[in-house]
Amino acid sequence: MDHKNIHAPHGNILNTKGWSQEAALRLIINNLDPMVAKDPENLIVYGGKGKAARNSKAFDKIIESLKELENDETLLIQSGKSVGIFRTTRESPRVLIVNAQIVPRWATHDIFWDLEARGLTMFGQMTAGSWIYIGTQGVLQVTYETLNALARKIYHSDNLDGKWFLSAGLGEMGGAQTLAAKMNRCTSIIVEIDIEKIRRRLRDKYLDTYTDSLDEALKLKDESIKNGKHLSIGLLGNAATVYNELVNRNIIPDIVSDQTAAHDINLGYVPEGYDIKSFQKFREDNPEEFKRRVYESIVREVNAMIYFKNHGAAVFDYGNDIRTRALEGGLKNAFDIDGYVPAYIRDLFAIGSGPFRWVALSGNPDDIYKIDDAIIKNIDDRHLTDWIKLAKEYVHFQGLPARICYAPYGERERIGLMINDMVKNGDLEAPVAIGRDHHDTGSVASPYRETEAMKDGIIINNQAAAAKDLYNKIIGNYIQEGSLQRINNPPFDNASDTNLANEMNAIAVYSNYMPSTAKPVPPNVNYTVIADNTIVEEQIGIWLANSYNNYMSNNTFINVETDVSSHYGIS
Repeated sequence: MDHKNIHAPHGNILNTKGWSQEAALRLIINNLDPMVAKDPENLIVYGGKGKAARNSKAFDKIIESLKELENDETLLIQSGKSVGIFRTTRESPRVLIVNAQIVPRWATHDIFWDLEARGLTMFGQMTAGSWIYIGTQGVLQVTYETLNALARKIYHSDNLDGKWFLSAGLGEMGGAQTLAAKMNRCTSIIVEIDIEKIRRRLRDKYLDTYTDSLDEALKLKDESIKNGKHLSIGLLGNAATVYNELVNRNIIPDIVSDQTAAHDINLGYVPEGYDIKSFQKFREDNPEEFKRRVYESIVREVNAMIYFKNHGAAVFDYGNDIRTRALEGGLKNAFDIDGYVPAYIRDLFAIGSGPFRWVALSGNPDDIYKIDDAIIKNIDDRHLTDWIKLAKEYVHFQGLPARICYAPYGERERIGLMINDMVKNGDLEAPVAIGRDHHDTGSVASPYRETEAMKDGIIINNQAAAAKDLYNKIIGNYIQEGSLQRINNPPFDNASDTNLANEMNAIAVYSNYMPSTAKPVPPNVNYTVIADNTIVEEQIGIWLANSYNNYMSNNTFINVETDVSSHYGIS
């Protein structure tokens, strides 16, 4: 299959043997739509090198497998590669995905990328490897919610009118910053080194204008605030250079962050003195000197951010590990900058509110607009309905039409049931894929992002223990019957930020959510998987498969365990 210019099938005609399979097929293809993906030819969706499939051959095999998959079978995906189809039940999930699982002693940046280079694993980021990436809108609302919470907590207002926001990065995730600021009535200047990313944001209506002059950007910012226009301004340049020039001029923004791909020290951050073309050659010719210069530039940028904070700006790390990189580069007070979750949006997590998204498998935008209207009419939550109205007005769809919102656990159920009824009654052209992602209340152990500074009584070494996230998988997603289940471990671009994420993707109306069993386990028998080799996706995949049988057989005990004795010196 040509991966340069692919688009998900539209309409209500099946290309597979059931809508659960069809949803998975349309979603993985949509991840690589050129309107959605960063580099579809190389299967890279977003987030540095986050892929939808391990390689072209593996992608083609996944598509073939989904087309052949029966309604009582389950496909196992191991880090972007199909490894087996098992006879299960109609109620079982159609797809189980496990990505990037490595025993702790070998779970290092260098070992992971060596394994990845040899085609033995894959960096699936979060929603890339679970096939539910929906373009920049996927991160738009959490950026909107972060800035909205900042407005309430710092400025005691429900918007940021009259304020301006300085940040960097207009890639697949950072590109949401400009529109999120505008939705909060805030003017923004976002620094970006890559002109193609700026043009893409202009094309997708996430950015109003751009310049390569700091003086011009500041002039546009001042006029925007004066006229109440809430302009989004792209500034072609280097973040470290621009931030330090503002320090030299003693110009203090109201709000400061960064959403470059600083987590990927090899690819995601361009050092000062280089442009998007020359930095690639520098990296290839002298990788060690390249890393040194990257760290040097990150330290300068973060130092400037701390200066802004000390002079009155609201400054936050937006989950890209830039503080960790600065610390690695020698900046001892890098963590003087707050993380965005504990600073602003943990209150949402505390009420079970997280990213709830749905995709119109028909490809028809009217299906999304009809759901928008139904939510506005039937859901009594002004903050939510205000967001839906803004999204309907401002969001330009990329690939299959989709919507995301933050909704607490009661509202999610009501919205899901409402969508079910709309499909059942023929109000929509085709079924709808409903998903949740990693940025949720109980699905991630991430000490410098979702679970930063948590104090719930069971945290070991600031979320070094990830057990509760597996509890969430066993107890939560299984009994909610998810059509596609995934466990992910993407720490390898975040050396000190180990995440264990699970995402649940479900198909409205066709409620085939539950996990499966490839080989039945006798009832009432303890079942333990010991992951004692380096790459452990197969063990965890079989554990996922067997645990449904344990659940349905009323087993007393289900366990997943990683052998860490060689890592911790236990004999």
